[in-house]
Amino acid sequence: MMAAMMLPSAAPFASLYSRTFTVGRSSRLGAFASGYLIVWTLAALPAYGLAWLAGRLAGGHPAAATVLAVAILAACGAYQFTPVKDRCLARCRSPLGFMLKLGAYRGRTRDLRAGLYHGTFCLACCWALMAVLVAFGLMNVIAMVVLAGAVLAEKTWARGARFSRALGIAALALAVAVVFEPGLAPGLHYAAGTGGMGGM
Repeated sequence: MMAAMMLPSAAPFASLYSRTFTVGRSSRLGAFASGYLIVWTLAALPAYGLAWLAGRLAGGHPAAATVLAVAILAACGAYQFTPVKDRCLARCRSPLGFMLKLGAYRGRTRDLRAGLYHGTFCLACCWALMAVLVAFGLMNVIAMVVLAGAVLAEKTWARGARFSRALGIAALALAVAVVFEPGLAPGLHYAAGTGGMGGM
């Protein structure tokens, strides 16, 4: 699911990268995509654990669920202002820089390694925004679309860097608001019968 949400923002680089192929286009692009998916599959393991915890709390521990929602939103907001976020976002906003780095890869596994490298930067750039889905509901389609659009805007909009910080401010403000109105995090409060997957 997370990899699918990242697809719109990753597609432009994948298209640019594939243009460097002279032979074996399909197999090389498949290797690149495999590396990208490996990263996000590994990221899904802790995400699953967080979703499991959210489901447990939403089912009968509203106070703890509120604490978790506030923690997730506050962590997301704070991360948007970190040097790591800035560095990763700068890389993602500069496909040419990626091309110069990945162009030095050689050997049969070069495309797989390129996918791993690019996927790692995408994950480091966007993991905090993806985590917000736990608070809004893992199956909340509207939240998925909004977050996917936010990730795309961060990476492609001319004012993406400023937009990233605006997202951070919004997440921090929402973290404070959830303290007073827990229902703002529907994935952790109105999902007692759905395992923490509210918003359907």
